[in-house]
Amino acid sequence: MIARAGGIYFLFLIELGIFLGVYEFCDILRERGLTPYKNLAIISSLILGLNAYFQSHLFTVITITALVFVVACAELFRPKKEQAIFHLSGTVFGVIYVGWLFSHLILLMQMPEVLEPLSYKNIFGIEIRLGTSLALLPFVLTWINDATAFFVGKRFGKKKFFPSISPKKTWEGVIGGMFAAIGAAFIYHYLYASYLSWFDCLALGTAVGIIAPTGDLVESMIKRDVKIKDASAIIPGHGGFLDRFDSLLFSAPIIYYYLRFFAIR
Repeated sequence: MIARAGGIYFLFLIELGIFLGVYEFCDILRERGLTPYKNLAIISSLILGLNAYFQSHLFTVITITALVFVVACAELFRPKKEQAIFHLSGTVFGVIYVGWLFSHLILLMQMPEVLEPLSYKNIFGIEIRLGTSLALLPFVLTWINDATAFFVGKRFGKKKFFPSISPKKTWEGVIGGMFAAIGAAFIYHYLYASYLSWFDCLALGTAVGIIAPTGDLVESMIKRDVKIKDASAIIPGHGGFLDRFDSLLFSAPIIYYYLRFFAIR
């Protein structure tokens, strides 16, 4: 419902996700014995979300530049100078990894502000808000990919995909997830995204099938380094926010840039 409403409601939803993700990431770094600038990281990440909402590429660059300056200067006054590079890089990476990557969902919702048409009718004659269709696409493709990869891997998986980081992932699951994402893209095209061509569906499904497992592996690598199972316990029975949205952090930007430069002109 929030995605359908769009605008400020969707912005609030994604900003909440950014806040939770950055908060978790900084806590993960603390488990590693580091002391990131949590408040600064959260504020910078939320500003990146606002920049995406207002389609301000200039202020996005200014925000990241200012973040580097402020964090670097703040580190000069830290009493203990040990691991300075880790405090600096951890803070900046967390802002880009969570704040900037997740902001691409806002960019997708706001894309119609600079494109035409703002809405269209699907095959059933129902009028669809273009921004809503664009913003929901990463969720649909990523979650179908993840769910299918899990069940296929659990049922048929034999060949390990990346055992040094995620021992349970298999090639069978990854390939199954990719085919499911491609199929989901075609179904989404007929029901909710007539602006996609058959080639777009194939390209997006394949891209998500490759990049979504990569996003999951990256978060698993970070947790393995810290020696924790879940990013947090904020979602009972499912771990933390990053555990649920790690794949989406990588798939949303890929989908945005493909749509922006190839599918929708």
